[in-house]
Amino acid sequence: MSEPTTILQSALQWERDIPDHRFMFQPLGGSADNVKVYTWAQMMDEARRMAAWIKTQDWEPGSMIALCSKNCAWWVMADLAIWMAGHVTVPIYPTLDADTVGYILEHSEAKMLFVGKLDAVWDVMKAGVPDGLLQVAFPLSPQGPYERWDDLIGSVDPLQEVADRQPEELATIIYTSGSTGRPKGVMQSFENMFACTRGLAEAITLLEGDRYLSYLPMAHGMERWLGECSSLYNGKGELYFAESIDTFVRDLQRARPTIFLSVPRLWAKFQLGVFAKMPPKKLDLFLKIPILSGIVKKKILTNLGLAQCRMAGSGSAPIPKELIEWYKRLGLELLEGYGMTENFNYSHISKPGEGVPGYVGTPYDDVKARIADDGEIQVLSPGAMLGYYKQPNETADTFTEDGWLKTGDRGEIDEDGRLKITGRTKEIFKTSKGKYVAPAPIENLLNNHPRIELACVGGSGYPQPSAVIKLSEEAWKQAQGGGREEVARDLEAHLGAVNAQLPNFERLAFLAVVAEEWLPENGFLTPTMKIRRASIEKAYGPFNDGWYGQGTKVVWHEPST
Repeated sequence: MSEPTTILQSALQWERDIPDHRFMFQPLGGSADNVKVYTWAQMMDEARRMAAWIKTQDWEPGSMIALCSKNCAWWVMADLAIWMAGHVTVPIYPTLDADTVGYILEHSEAKMLFVGKLDAVWDVMKAGVPDGLLQVAFPLSPQGPYERWDDLIGSVDPLQEVADRQPEELATIIYTSGSTGRPKGVMQSFENMFACTRGLAEAITLLEGDRYLSYLPMAHGMERWLGECSSLYNGKGELYFAESIDTFVRDLQRARPTIFLSVPRLWAKFQLGVFAKMPPKKLDLFLKIPILSGIVKKKILTNLGLAQCRMAGSGSAPIPKELIEWYKRLGLELLEGYGMTENFNYSHISKPGEGVPGYVGTPYDDVKARIADDGEIQVLSPGAMLGYYKQPNETADTFTEDGWLKTGDRGEIDEDGRLKITGRTKEIFKTSKGKYVAPAPIENLLNNHPRIELACVGGSGYPQPSAVIKLSEEAWKQAQGGGREEVARDLEAHLGAVNAQLPNFERLAFLAVVAEEWLPENGFLTPTMKIRRASIEKAYGPFNDGWYGQGTKVVWHEPST
């Protein structure tokens, strides 16, 4: 067999060369040791059987098959089965509303839907599934009138002659998370996915025996690339899955990942969990004592399951540099990267030992980046999409005349080629004084506080910007338990410190503390934990006049008001 040129060919190679290697580790629930282990031979046998069953449906080659599930072993096997049978995978986030589910299934013209491991939110989502659409359920899926995975793979023999997928063929349509409107279907080829995976593997030096815990949604390009594609490309590592939010720390401790990727919100939650057991001042003191420092660092990382992590990454949104520096003090180097679904996340990376807080790194070796006259970041990458599905005009608008991807982000490139993201063009708003404000950098400053979990800066048409904030769980409990004044004092002090770093026109008039949860399920966050600015502004915008009129630095907004 020649060298692989697609991720599917990589999987076929490992099936042949190391069939007995223990590759995937799937928790089945109930206890920490109730885990199903898949060797390459076992995994590919199930994938081939499902591919054989799909072939019996006699759909036109290149048909769309949708997949809605939390990450699990069957997600990977279903993806491979779809490719083996000659079709195209359409992932669906497991935290969407029914309207968006229906839009994606109808827009993609999906022939069937894999229904996987899902939370109670599926009771809402399933209303968007068109009547009569064929549905096949994974093990661990919700109950329903579905064909069952185990029944189907038991009814057929493994497919022997898998489809010969060419690099230029369409492999998947990844619908964007829709933070600014209807999701768009990003078309990626086998060539795109393979080139980006190979480039990542070379940049971070994937090793035999690397362990990876997959829990960020595989429906998103970032986790599909690093969790699935890189694991299938490497072959000799181990791919673990998380059971649930409640067992997440246990899952981390079980996997003991050597490579771990998260989003800023979760890195901040880990930090808050540490602070809940050891207040910041006490921890700072311990870290200054030479012998004790090493013991404390090891204990914290071991408790997090990250003691053996050789590369930790943060992506999807900006992360405060102070948070990066905090983890570095613990001995964990957090490396930022940058990319988009539209280039399969293959743009910039901070390599081990080269990370600089506030920068997302330098371009991969086969990527070029430039800053347009209006400050927009533009990228030339082998991961550049084929286009948006059924949207030629939007596709044309996303590329320059000379073929560079217009990211919509604004940035700066330093003398060493490192990129700093300074905001998103569509998010910039104007105050009543005629000044333009980029909210993301200010939000980053606000989020760098143990009492704040998330912030959304707004104030279009008002003299000064302001911010709506969601407190951390501990801070909210304290405020509700009689400690509101203390929390407010801390927030006001933090607001003063943030404003001192900003020019006059960007200084925040106040912080509005809100009680509602911000979740993907209620539309305040995207499935990748980024704030949905439009949803937050729609929910709280009507209160702005009253908040500005109070003239206080910290405003408390209760659901009943």
